[in-house]
Amino acid sequence: MDFQNSTELDGDRLQRLLIRHTYPYRHERLKVRVRYSRGADFSGTCFYSDVRIFVNLGRHVRFPYQLGTHIARAQCNATHWWRETFRLVLADPYQLALFVYLHELYHYLVKTAQRNPRRKEAMCDRFATRVLVDQHGCAVIGARGQRVARHRWDFQDVDAFVAAAPRVPTTLFDLVEPRPPRPIPVRVLGVRAGARRKRRTAEHCS
Repeated sequence: MDFQNSTELDGDRLQRLLIRHTYPYRHERLKVRVRYSRGADFSGTCFYSDVRIFVNLGRHVRFPYQLGTHIARAQCNATHWWRETFRLVLADPYQLALFVYLHELYHYLVKTAQRNPRRKEAMCDRFATRVLVDQHGCAVIGARGQRVARHRWDFQDVDAFVAAAPRVPTTLFDLVEPRPPRPIPVRVLGVRAGARRKRRTAEHCS
């Protein structure tokens, strides 16, 4: 990963965090830039052509921070459709940066899996939310601050959707073409090769 950080966050810690949660997908081509936004709480952008992800964080954001998501199931009636706003409670700016990064990373994975990248905002939010909930203990809450049941937002297999995206080889044997084993010479200790030949000849003649 080509990583640059122009914020006050610890760059080494942040890079390790992003790489850790990119696995099992390949990251060596990714160019990630973490910087401050011009005024928004946060934003992110993914450029497919040169594999760049921008993570923009607001200087003014205070934590814990309740991030509005699109993870709720869409609902509709005869005239219109709507979606509840479920909020993800983030403890610090590292978690906010991770959410934005994972959201944009999923856009990239959709593209590399040769799926249609249009209208995938909800799936990107679910992909990021699952990591923050499962790996960092973040809570998903509703409009009145109550915890939201998991089945109300985690109802898609977002990993299966991008199963064709390039992944990190699981072992070193996946990196190289296997070679046939070479024969191992057998040697009897304490007996020279010439002596062994003479002995075999004498035994044969007798």
